[in-house]
Amino acid sequence: MARVHSSPSFSSSSSPAGEGRGKVFTLWLKSLVLNGRGCTVYDSDGHIVYRVDNYGSKCSDNVCLMDLRGNIVVNIHKKKLAFGKWEGYKWTGRKQEASAWFKVARPRSGIFHRSGRRPSSSPCEFESDAGRAMRYMIDDDGGARAGKRACCRIVDAGTGLVVAEVKRKVTAGGVALGEDVLALVVEPGVDDSLIMGLVLVYGLMNRTM
Repeated sequence: MARVHSSPSFSSSSSPAGEGRGKVFTLWLKSLVLNGRGCTVYDSDGHIVYRVDNYGSKCSDNVCLMDLRGNIVVNIHKKKLAFGKWEGYKWTGRKQEASAWFKVARPRSGIFHRSGRRPSSSPCEFESDAGRAMRYMIDDDGGARAGKRACCRIVDAGTGLVVAEVKRKVTAGGVALGEDVLALVVEPGVDDSLIMGLVLVYGLMNRTM
């Protein structure tokens, strides 16, 4: 039987500024299963809402975002015949939907901005429940190259507005927690399970998950 970590308590006392704008989560970049890879996600009250357990896999091609009880919420597949491409499938009950909920593609490293820098954004497209196509961008503002591989913003490509952001978690007293403890802020009206799926893909891209 897999051994389980005792998880720390993350509450709103260490939530970042801007909490009132939307939902605030804490991402602990550790699996609840000993020797497993993944992450555990807490809400602002310190309750576990999502978890990922890869059971020791260093680079999984099939990752599941689950709730606390182990029910699959989103299943992420890496495309085997397409370099740097992932698809996320939403689960309803115990059944995976037939069509991909979102698709993410890694930027081609051979393409540069006019400034000479490689692009820091990854396009991601998905179909909403109403069937309306939308487009988000995962933007790390060069953070992956600066060693901050887990931090990023998710931007609505149509409006340019930031809909979610992952950054180092800081306590109310201004003390930064460990590098494996992050804060995720999701703006109102945005599906947090979708955002978590995109954050997981970003982590898989940079091997932080």
